[in-house]
Amino acid sequence: MSRKVVRSSKFRHVFGQAVKADQCYDDIRISTMTWDSNFCTVNPKFVAMIVDASGGGAFMVLPLNKTGRIDMSYPTVCGHTGPVLDIEFCPHNDNIIASGSEDCSVMIWEIPDGGLISPLTEPVVKLEGHCKRVGILSWHPTAHNVLLSAGSDNVVILWNVARGEEVVRIDNVHPDLIYSTCWNRDGSRILTSCKDKKLRVLDPRKGTVLFEKDKPHEGSRPVRAVFVSDGKILSTGFSRMSERQVALWDPTNFGEPLTLQELDTSSGVLLPFFDPDTGIIYLCGKGDSSIRYFEVTDEAPYVHYLSMYSSKESQKGMGYMPKRGLEVNKCEIARFYKLHERKCEPIVMTVPRKSDLFQEDLYPDTVGPEPSVQADEWFNGKDAPPVLISLKDGFVATTKAKEFKVHKSLLKTTSASAGTQPDSSGEVHSLKKEVQDLKAALEELTKRVKELETKD
Repeated sequence: MSRKVVRSSKFRHVFGQAVKADQCYDDIRISTMTWDSNFCTVNPKFVAMIVDASGGGAFMVLPLNKTGRIDMSYPTVCGHTGPVLDIEFCPHNDNIIASGSEDCSVMIWEIPDGGLISPLTEPVVKLEGHCKRVGILSWHPTAHNVLLSAGSDNVVILWNVARGEEVVRIDNVHPDLIYSTCWNRDGSRILTSCKDKKLRVLDPRKGTVLFEKDKPHEGSRPVRAVFVSDGKILSTGFSRMSERQVALWDPTNFGEPLTLQELDTSSGVLLPFFDPDTGIIYLCGKGDSSIRYFEVTDEAPYVHYLSMYSSKESQKGMGYMPKRGLEVNKCEIARFYKLHERKCEPIVMTVPRKSDLFQEDLYPDTVGPEPSVQADEWFNGKDAPPVLISLKDGFVATTKAKEFKVHKSLLKTTSASAGTQPDSSGEVHSLKKEVQDLKAALEELTKRVKELETKD
């Protein structure tokens, strides 16, 4: 009788590899703020990271192909008056990015296609509603222009970005600091972890608690939680002895965890990234030099350790590329953007395959950039699953026209509410500045000519 020793999985041999030095982004002073957000966000067009800035807060947005040494004078997005704590690209428009700051505001920016030419100081929309610093941002996965923000005032706000207004305010649920927030796949639920040692599943429109778990991890250090497949919840936290743990929960039966594993005794908070297409969860510890990855399945022990990517230098933050930005012909199933003290280094996760043909089993249809419901419809109660795309022929051709339409509608609606159309293009801004400089120079010359004429 043959006994099965090793669990069979096509992801057992996934391996991580850092790209060559010339494909990194060098000489960037990454922010030194002690805040447990990712500090980096990335999409198929740009990579953005929070940088050190004197007198206010700033972040840098680079086109993906602008690798190598980044000049000290490279323009940044610098409209915040306090340090930037979190940034996130809009999933439905690759040129729109949101930022939350210590100055209590959330700002929405539009990045021109080739990247910035001059510093960007004017946001497309400024969202004000928090009375303390805003440390968590999360775009709705399927509804267009819906953004969640959470601040140190223990308040969660859902914004209609296109109108620039606060629609839902959840201010009586969390008695203490909110550590993390996460939408489920169709955006009909929010999962939060809080300093009062509770996980909560909320109805986002009503702001009511549907399920609650007290002390998912015994330790007092921050807990992170994300939704994984079939509505289950994966949390990372610390034991009473400060050992790092990962646990899987069923919210309909929150009593005992489906599994709880201890990992190590490091002190950094574990940032979880879940890939619903492959069922792999990646755990990146802040201050660690490794990325662990596990496969989440329906069979006990549910969370199966796969492997670990290790390097010499520790990470200050981590960006995670959406599926549509990966190179499918190289069997790339994930790409991380690891922040060092002075650079950003992409790390590629690959499934070794001999053929370079499209591997259908690795790439089921994935979430595309098209929203499945508009903001007003969603706030009125309509839920819709994400619009899926095939990665077989790439995604670029299918989204270009739609992206343009999204730009227009975002700007149209914000200009209607703001009264004047904001000048969001970096190029137009720099041209206007040039014209002003030329006018000033011309006035100066005319003045001198008049002076010389009067002398004669």
